[in-house]
Amino acid sequence: MDRKIIQTAKEIAIRIIREAGLISKEKFDNFVELRSKDEFGDVVTEVDHICEEIIIKQIQGVFPNHQIHSEEAGLIGTKHDWLWLIDPLDGTNNFAIGLPVFAISITLMYKREPVLGVVYEPLTERLFVSVIGEGTSCNNRQIQIKSNPNIFKGNIGWIQGHRVQNDPQAVKLRQHIDIRFKRMLRLWAPTLQWCMLAKGDIDGIVLYNSEGDDLYSGILIKEAGGLVIDFEGNKFNGMKEEPYLIACHPDHKEELLQIVREGLS
Repeated sequence: MDRKIIQTAKEIAIRIIREAGLISKEKFDNFVELRSKDEFGDVVTEVDHICEEIIIKQIQGVFPNHQIHSEEAGLIGTKHDWLWLIDPLDGTNNFAIGLPVFAISITLMYKREPVLGVVYEPLTERLFVSVIGEGTSCNNRQIQIKSNPNIFKGNIGWIQGHRVQNDPQAVKLRQHIDIRFKRMLRLWAPTLQWCMLAKGDIDGIVLYNSEGDDLYSGILIKEAGGLVIDFEGNKFNGMKEEPYLIACHPDHKEELLQIVREGLS
């Protein structure tokens, strides 16, 4: 793994994510095109495509051989050790209804492991950067996941894939979490929930089969001192098409595992 590539990639990603963010900020509550994306109710706007084009073009200008996978454009280039994952507008459904909860996500993978994650929240101008082995920062300030003395009085984020929205097990687990904790958050902008966890604003995340281009920038939030495990308690590594995950401070591993097991039983 070449650290020089990661450093250059970090500089590029920060520059272009701010550029794309400015466009989404200007277009918020002022976009023209909205269309249905799939049978699961997801939508796409012209802002998704404009931001995506900006990001892809500039990455290709610096790393022409790297492979890219983007939310709207799909897979670009041939298989490579270095893979970029782009979500040009995480929270498009929120954006479309005028709810100011959305972000842009850029991730660099090396041999199927995240090494760089950059998330930008345009309306608040919060920039989150995670680099493998270097921690996580928000606007250049290092941040850390917090331990809650009473996790059951805490806030837990819920992330669920569109395709399993009405899955009976998902509904059952979601309801169980909802009644066991102070509050369960469903933002429909997953990267922001990962960033909230890294900042210590929420106490954990339960993710039910939600794999996408926004996932792995979130996974790298573990650089802020967090733990990411599957529903069996194993550390999550690599890329999986159907992930079922728990993310939290290491102190809360057993408590959240128990809650998930109860909710699925």
